[in-house]
Amino acid sequence: MRAAIWLLALFAVAAAVALFAGNNQGTITVFWPPWRVDLSLNLVLVILLLTFVLLHVALRALAALFSLPTQARHWRLQQKERMLHSALLDAMVQLIAGRFSRARKAAQAALTQEKTLAALGADLPQAQQVRVLSHLLAAESAQALQDKAARDAHLQQALNESADRTVLASPETREGVQLRAARWALDDRDPTAALARLEELPQGAQRRTLALRLRLKAARQDRRTVEALDTARLLAKHRAFSDAAAQSIVRGLATELLTGAHDPAQLLRAWSELDAAERQMPEVAIHAAQRMVALRGDLALARGWLLPAWERMVANPRGLGDALRVKLTRALEAGLDSVDADWLARIESAQRNNPRDANLQYLAGMACMKRQLWGKAQQLLTQAGLGLQDPDLYRRAWLALAQLAEAREDHAQAADAWKRAAQIDNTP
Repeated sequence: MRAAIWLLALFAVAAAVALFAGNNQGTITVFWPPWRVDLSLNLVLVILLLTFVLLHVALRALAALFSLPTQARHWRLQQKERMLHSALLDAMVQLIAGRFSRARKAAQAALTQEKTLAALGADLPQAQQVRVLSHLLAAESAQALQDKAARDAHLQQALNESADRTVLASPETREGVQLRAARWALDDRDPTAALARLEELPQGAQRRTLALRLRLKAARQDRRTVEALDTARLLAKHRAFSDAAAQSIVRGLATELLTGAHDPAQLLRAWSELDAAERQMPEVAIHAAQRMVALRGDLALARGWLLPAWERMVANPRGLGDALRVKLTRALEAGLDSVDADWLARIESAQRNNPRDANLQYLAGMACMKRQLWGKAQQLLTQAGLGLQDPDLYRRAWLALAQLAEAREDHAQAADAWKRAAQIDNTP
């Protein structure tokens, strides 16, 4: 379409010129005494047009001639700028490839090129970011080479460059340097310095996933369990981990928090730090109850913590793993001396509903033994002793049967029970 329009326009111009020049009888007379020159108007117009074209070409040629030094300078600066970016890219590639010495040399070459350009008066829009990134790559390479002095020097220069407010640059440049510094502090096993670096970040940057991951590692290294637990919750909320991994991390930190309690009061404070979902975790509740037993605290309160896990086990015998079922049995057994009627009814009802569950048989048998129901205790413990898979519960069941036999002065049965308890290493 555009070509057709140009063709029509060309025909129109040609027609106009033909009409004007073909019928133009005008002349121009030039008097230059003693001469007189008569020229047609068409020839004069052509001469003027050619003169204009020649003058324009001559002026363009002179401008190009006088601009040669400027163009040569621009070309040299462009070449140096290309060398700068090439060195920077080479530093990145060498760092990724694990060639740290070459990466550091390339980063230093980029810094040299940038200084040369600055000395020549080149105005690079990203000069500050180039300097910061070059120092950061050099510091990263020095960190990999275990050259901490060079790493710290480049890191400080990168921080100084990124802190320059007179140059327009994105704040993410400095935040990136601070995050790398925090990671290096973690590599040096210095969680205090890592947390200090993270505290220097703006509030928004502190809640980014990468910053939270670093804070979690630093808090765990520094034994700040409460802070680590809060950070893990935020990471789980941000979907930084899979559901299984998030539960595992939170569960481990909650258990660690409970383990750090050295008296019942501290244990209660630690329990209060947990949220409702964490208290519902069987592993956490069982560990809390075990710690309460070990600290000689309120066993009724510990049994209350165990109630959700107990109900889960009763509702689905395979809802808890074998290891957790054993731990739950041991935790409840530790408080059988002070167990109330409600818990006795729960244990008895659960055992009747699951008559083949060896763990429930053992727990019910030990409860009957504490209540001096010798006959029922012997029956339940004998059945449990034949089905228990956990070595410790197996041994404890036969020890209890041996004591019951001795109380009845049944020495043969007592000897058999002692023998079975002694053979615990050979049990399946």
